[in-house]
Amino acid sequence: MHQKLIIDKISSILEATDSSYDGKLTQLLDAAKRIYIAGAGRSKLVGNFFAMRLVHSGYDVSVVGEVVTPSIKSGDLLIIISGSGETEQLIAFTKSAKKVGASIILISAKSSSTIGDMAEAVFTIGSADQYGKLLGMPMGTVFELSTLVFLEATVSHIIHDKGITEELMRERHANLE
Repeated sequence: MHQKLIIDKISSILEATDSSYDGKLTQLLDAAKRIYIAGAGRSKLVGNFFAMRLVHSGYDVSVVGEVVTPSIKSGDLLIIISGSGETEQLIAFTKSAKKVGASIILISAKSSSTIGDMAEAVFTIGSADQYGKLLGMPMGTVFELSTLVFLEATVSHIIHDKGITEELMRERHANLE
């Protein structure tokens, strides 16, 4: 019963998400010198999933907040994952990136927010009216799982579009595990 509830809800969110986003996001990724991904809490974990798959796909990616993350510069792309677009730490990251001339994308549940106002593009996952309280999917679960599936589908688009084989992705996978 609960699996169906979750799958049905994620499906409805993704059906309400602009179907051109995967292509638009791929173009922005391809145009960037380097890619930085930031989120807070569970959205950061979703970002980590995406960062790993992008590395496997051949992109130069860093996760904001790691001790080895280099400084962001003009020509780089910062992807912020935030359901609200109002997380203070992520606002600070956005301001810093904007100050040096980096491009900013927000992936959010809201079409308008503080971060969204500073971003070049906002990818709204679903529509605002789909994010009311839902028993069994508390505290952002709907946004996080829907965003995870959206980003995995974007990676699927990238590897299909570019002809990236699983064997090539495995060569890029960490081997010090």
